[in-house]
Order: sequence, then structure tokens, then C-alpha cells
Amino acid sequence: MLYKYRSLYYGWVVVIALALTGCLSMTFATLNFGLFIRPMGDQLGINRATFGWAMSARMGVGAITSPIVGKLIDRYGSRYIISFATIITASAVGCLGFISYGWQLVLLFGIMGIIAMVGPANLAISVPVAKWFIKKRGKALAVVGATSALGGVIFVPLSQIFIDLYGWRNAWIILAFIGSFLIIPVSLIFVRRQPEDLGLHPDGELSLINESQNSTEEVIDSNESFWTVREAVVTVKFWLLAIVFGSVMFSLSTIGLHRIPNFVDQGLDPTNVAFATSLDPLAFGISTFLFGFLADKIPVRYIGAIGMLGLASAIYLSIIGNTSLLMSLSFIIFGLAMGAIMMMNNYIWPDYYGRKFLGSIRGVVTPITLIGSGAGAPFAGYINDVTGSYNSIWIFMVFLLLIDAVIIAFLNSPTNKRKNKNYS
Repeated sequence: MLYKYRSLYYGWVVVIALALTGCLSMTFATLNFGLFIRPMGDQLGINRATFGWAMSARMGVGAITSPIVGKLIDRYGSRYIISFATIITASAVGCLGFISYGWQLVLLFGIMGIIAMVGPANLAISVPVAKWFIKKRGKALAVVGATSALGGVIFVPLSQIFIDLYGWRNAWIILAFIGSFLIIPVSLIFVRRQPEDLGLHPDGELSLINESQNSTEEVIDSNESFWTVREAVVTVKFWLLAIVFGSVMFSLSTIGLHRIPNFVDQGLDPTNVAFATSLDPLAFGISTFLFGFLADKIPVRYIGAIGMLGLASAIYLSIIGNTSLLMSLSFIIFGLAMGAIMMMNNYIWPDYYGRKFLGSIRGVVTPITLIGSGAGAPFAGYINDVTGSYNSIWIFMVFLLLIDAVIIAFLNSPTNKRKNKNYS
């Protein structure tokens, strides 16, 4: 058996490529979508509920396709999946510049959900990182999360500038072109499925190459455990995690979409709101980087509980946030909380259930998460259309998040079923 040491572990190349992909995907109707609600709604007569249904369509289609996407990532990796997803998503985003009716908005967002480039269904970025790293998984996810957040810092205010200068229609077209032009070559050139494909060991400390077979067949550390999909789904903790994440995403997606028009409705200047929104991804990046390093040292469930308490605080500040100071504070706390929650979501599944079938396991749980994520936005839109305020639904979400925080804090890992003897 021959041991090879690599001075530059290729996993970090994959991490940087995926981080750039996450950064550039912020052009695809993500954090910046809320900036378009007022100008599109005013010109086209689209109500808030319809914008919520657009997000639900994206999540709903993602819920249907994510089990398939997860299996494809396990088998083939994300290299071509990211490129295909970029073509679909960028085309739909560009077409937003030509719509005239609300149903067209919903349809295009549904198309974006076929292979999700953003949000909880974005398995093509989070799964490969977890496959390339074990001991340094938190650090790797921290790099991806922080760099992805930089995209929000850049593209949220830039989107408002495009809207002001060229109108919302041309803004969508410009953003679609920027994202597609840069993401596709990065993914094709640099992204690879897993370290075993290159004869490497996770984390890059040693690669074990089977010299007798004259091949790069890797022999995995026998201490690494894994669960099959069938074994994972019969555990109570699997479903508790799924339910908690589903309810958290119900709150996260709702406040994420409607907070921008909410602050504008309260009389705050749209441009100021746009620049304050950029504090969100900045805080997200700092939070992800910090909690990514902590995740390798403390139980990740505690990080998730902190994030859920923070999200509850951010929602409360959105209720009373009728000044620029309170608005900015809400965005900062929201970003910090979202970083903690997303770090836990991406870390806890491979930590609890292993790398081997990670894409398939995430593909099973993602529909549950997306159902929660898709349900909140249109419901909150209806509440606002009827009552003229989001306050009642947001008060409900605060209490829901407090319950979620308590559950996740005590939800330790399931007992390992076996040690991984034959990983390929």
C-alpha cells in the first residue's frame, strides 16, 4: 500500500469553485428578489400573495426533483449538474424581464426550481463539500458560506442600482447574463465529485492508493461510518430533524421575501432598504465563517439552536422596525442567524449519517424542508393583502422558532449502524 502526501489538497480547489458558484448565484432572484416586488407589483398589478406563490412554485418543483438530484450527485457529482442548472435558472431569470402577468412570474420561478441553485434545495453546492471533508468540514463549509454571502453584499445593492438606472425589466436580463457567463466555466473546469475519484483521502492528509492493483482505488478509514437511505429514514431523529428544518424554513423564507416590502410599507426609503439588505449577507458571511470553525469543535445542534433564537429576534425587530436603526439591526441579526442555521443544516446530515449516501439522504429530506419553505411566503402575502400587515403571522413564527430551538438543542446524533468498509 502506497501513501501519498499532497501539498495542495484538491478539495480546496473544489471549495473555492463552489464558493464562487454560490456567490454568483446571488444574481438569480435570491436576496435581491424583494427589491423587485414593489416596482413589478405597481406596474403589472401583481399582489403580494402572487409573489409568495412564485417562491412556493420554486420550492414545490424543487421538492419534486430533489430526490432525483440527490441521487445524481452521489453518482456523478455536481460538475455538469451545476452547469445545467445555471442554464435553466439564468434563462428563467432573464425571461422575468419580459413578463406581463402574475401567472408568468409563478411559471418562471417554478422552472428555476427544477435544479435549485439557491436555498435549502441547493444540494449541488453543499453535498460535494461534505464529501471532500470530514475533520475540516466546518472550515470548508465556512469558506463556501462566507464567499457565497459576498454575492449578496455585491448583488443586492447592485440590483437596486440596475433597477434605478435601467428599470426592473433590464435589471433581470443583466443579472441573468452575469451569473450564467461566469458560473458555467468555473463548474466545468474545477468541480469534481469526491476525493476517492482522484485517489485522495478526505481532508487531504493522506491518500491511500492500492499499488498492487495499479489503480487509484482508495481504501477508506474504517472509522468512518455511514447509513443507507433506508436505514436513515426509519430513525426518529431523521424525521425530527426534517420537521424542525421544515418549520424553520417556513419562517426563514417568509421573512426573507416579505421583509423588504414591509420596511418600504412602513415609510422607509427603498434605496436605504436595499443597502441595509446588504448587511444581511455580510452578517451571514461572518456568521458562517465563525460557526464553521466552531462546528468542528462543539456539537452543531447548539449552533442551530442559537440561529433559531436569533431568527426569532430578527422577526420581532421587523414587527417594530419603523426606523433605519431597527431595520438595520434586524437585517444584521437575520444574517447572523441564517448563517448559523445554514451551517447546521449542511453540517449535521453528513455528521449524523455519513458521506456515502449523503446526496440521496438530503434528497429525501429536502422536499419536507421545501414544503415548509414554500408554504409561508404566499400565506404571509394573503395575510398582508387582507389585513395590511404581516404582524400576526410573524408573531406566530417567533413562538414556532422558540420551540424549534429547544428541540434541536437536545437532538443528539443517532447511534452509528456500521463502519464504512467499502466506499466507492
